[in-house]
Amino acid sequence: MADANPFAAPAGATGCLVLASGDVLWGRGFGAEGDAVGEVCFHTAMTGYQEVMTDPSFAGQIITFTFPHIGNVGANPEDLEADAPHALGIVVREDVTAPSNFRSVERLDEWMRSHARVGLAGVDTRALTRRIRTGGAPNGVIAHRRNGRFDVERLIEKARAWPGLEGMDLAKDVSTNMHYGWDGGVWRLGFGYDRAGEADGKPHVVAIDYGSKHNIFRNLARAGAKVSVVPATATFEEIMALEPDGVFLSNGPGDPAATGAYAVPVIRQVLDAGVPLFGICLGHQLLGLAVGARTTKMFQGHRGANHPVKRLSDGAVEITSMNHGFAVEPDSLPPNARETHVSLFDGSNAGLELTDRPAFSVQYHPEASPGPQDSVYLFEKFVGQLRSN
Repeated sequence: MADANPFAAPAGATGCLVLASGDVLWGRGFGAEGDAVGEVCFHTAMTGYQEVMTDPSFAGQIITFTFPHIGNVGANPEDLEADAPHALGIVVREDVTAPSNFRSVERLDEWMRSHARVGLAGVDTRALTRRIRTGGAPNGVIAHRRNGRFDVERLIEKARAWPGLEGMDLAKDVSTNMHYGWDGGVWRLGFGYDRAGEADGKPHVVAIDYGSKHNIFRNLARAGAKVSVVPATATFEEIMALEPDGVFLSNGPGDPAATGAYAVPVIRQVLDAGVPLFGICLGHQLLGLAVGARTTKMFQGHRGANHPVKRLSDGAVEITSMNHGFAVEPDSLPPNARETHVSLFDGSNAGLELTDRPAFSVQYHPEASPGPQDSVYLFEKFVGQLRSN
């Protein structure tokens, strides 16, 4: 008698997560049919799944949500950090249910289907999270077929053939391709987003978009800045032609060393010109590279809305939102760069500032979305510096 197919889908399975190790996690697919390959990570936020999925920093990644009930509040066009989701797909414990929120416009699974994103439910996400914590973030393929038919061997080979995020520049893929002025304001219940108002007399911040979140620009505008956005590949001359009072380095996906090949020379020119500079996440890592520090791939990364960070200047602890898989090595910082914040989870670097230039950065997301607002003051700090100059 012929051996049974070791990769046969169990009854009722319409989706799977196939890891490069050859392991297969079966479940119920939702969203779009198809498959996508990337790095499998986990995210601990209990809310804000639309904001998480539309964060460009998640390009190239499949998100495992540790909170079991994802999709309960539906989807709407306001809770977006970019124009479309950048996460390749999501893995969740419970099936997506009908929305139970007055702001919902459509179901999460319908929203994902309209944006060609694959979902997988019915997975033991606690076990998968433990696996990532102990074994690191693996390469994997998330797949959905309503007929339950999968070529698992092909999917395993696809997962093994994917090169991984190390050495990969994704900022160019998610960045804007043109210069534009940001005019969005803050959100108010029942009114949506207002406009930033008149720009006359406001400090001008030129934001380099390596994969930015909209809420960053909103917070810069709320702090009193006029904001212009330029592509990740903008030259020093193109930036300075806009006459900035300050330059902002945004978050983004991929390996900072790869993006740094074209970004670091520009950042160094900005520093040499004495223009005040503020960076977040990938922007923090690029600032570190620009002053001679090293960045390394983290074992599992930091992704969630509850990460405690210690501010070394006064010992205060900020609860922060994080999303990064690379980190600046603190022992590689030059004498003119001092560490300002550290993660209380693992002691990794979470902030730096230069002692001889008006520049600082943090590894976390002070704009949150989703997450706490302990660190919003950093936008006011930066814009306040520009006013005083």
